Amino acid sequence: MAVLSYNEILPKTVIDYNGEPYEVLSSHVFRMQMRKPVNQTKLRHLVSGRVIEISFHQNETVTEADISNMQAQYLYTNRGESWFAETGNPKNRFSFPEETVHDKVQWLVQNAPVEVLTYEERPMTIKIPVKVELAVKDAPPAVKGNTVSGGNKLVELVTGAKVNVPLFIRAGDIIRINTDSGEYAERVEKA
Repeated sequence: MAVLSYNEILPKTVIDYNGEPYEVLSSHVFRMQMRKPVNQTKLRHLVSGRVIEISFHQNETVTEADISNMQAQYLYTNRGESWFAETGNPKNRFSFPEETVHDKVQWLVQNAPVEVLTYEERPMTIKIPVKVELAVKDAPPAVKGNTVSGGNKLVELVTGAKVNVPLFIRAGDIIRINTDSGEYAERVEKA
């Protein structure tokens, strides 16, 4: 574990702050008039997803969190918990509260591969691909003259997620979704 000085705390790094793993979302080093420099950061807790703002001063250091990766498969979500199993070791099952991983799980079909970040051998959170391909389960028909709203309609995917797509998308089409923004990217396969 590397020790980071105040100006090395940069976005996308994972630090150990008060004994808990936090991902750095943003950092801004600045100096106010005659004072010493300060790094103003936004940190997201890897387990709860809670975001806090912390200012690190010139004499402060933090340690980089010892994070490792594990390959796993998404199994199902039931009663407020999303369940996963380690790839190659199906007996190693674990769950996360649904509210902490819902924004990622909504883009996963059963047995989809995911990357699990572990901290001190404990699963903390999941990482999914930036783009996923999903089939459209239900799409309202395109009505002629229905372009007042920009030519989009709301469809339901096989995972249950709802996405705005262009009018030419029909049920059965396979579309690519950007999981970071939750937006339609392109049609991959026509029904």
